Amino acid sequence: MRIVVALGGNALLRRGEPLTADNQRRNVKIACEQIAKIYPNNELVIAHGNGPQVGLLALQGAAYKDVPTYPLDVLGAESVGMIGYMIQQELGNLVPSDVPFATLLTQVEVDKNDPAFKKPTKPIGPVYSKKEAEKLAAEKNWSIAEDGDKFRRVVPSPLPKRIFEIRPVKWLLEKGAIVICAGGGGIPTFYDDSGNLVGVEAVIDKDLCSALLAENIDADVFVIATDVSGVFLNWGEQNQKAIANASPEAIEKLNFAAGSMRPKVQAAVNFVRHTGRDAVIGSLSDIVDIIAGKAGTRISINAKEISYY
Repeated sequence: MRIVVALGGNALLRRGEPLTADNQRRNVKIACEQIAKIYPNNELVIAHGNGPQVGLLALQGAAYKDVPTYPLDVLGAESVGMIGYMIQQELGNLVPSDVPFATLLTQVEVDKNDPAFKKPTKPIGPVYSKKEAEKLAAEKNWSIAEDGDKFRRVVPSPLPKRIFEIRPVKWLLEKGAIVICAGGGGIPTFYDDSGNLVGVEAVIDKDLCSALLAENIDADVFVIATDVSGVFLNWGEQNQKAIANASPEAIEKLNFAAGSMRPKVQAAVNFVRHTGRDAVIGSLSDIVDIIAGKAGTRISINAKEISYY
């Protein structure tokens, strides 16, 4: 099977952890130990988040006063190289040594008139107390928003329209490579008035871009790997229920948090609707059972309404 695995940000950095290279590498190793279990007999493409890493690079850049901080598209490219390197190395230590790897800088076209540019919603960087966040927002002209009991910087998150490097991804898969691409939702770009492709100050949602990637490369299954076992109805309440299977229409009617589960569900629904194949949202630690159809929340055109565990 051809499988796309979209790694959540928790796979690279736990909430509240310092953004050190050692912490990120340790978490990448844990993630790769799970992914390695499904590599035999499957073609594998890995996408990942990069919000904390981009935010850290922006803060580091702002601390150096001699030159302006690099724009978000450039910082996104830097973070993709760093994360891809860690995944290649850690996963490479777990699969046969002759398995080829490739990390691709993936440019993704967005609409320069996307309404997201007028309403920033995508969180990047570390979490702050309300007082810290408000101080930074005033100093750096940031937009901020609540993230649980904390606050984070938020930036525009336009919808992905086209992934430019789809052909190289397919070529690499045909040669047996494990491909790491669409990191952080890809590098946002659009054509300017002169017809030149230019970068954009934005961050594309990783799950929505991963769904487009999975669709474009004809993936057999799309897996959104996160830190919970699946999608829950009434999450956090005494009557919460884990969804086992759902049709796209049924699960789309439910209300989920905009900053966490809603984009994951929408991404899964998009893939299923456009391809007729299944998408699964679940814990990375259950990856083997997810592929076997025994774990996670599976969204399928063959499902009848919603069933629960």
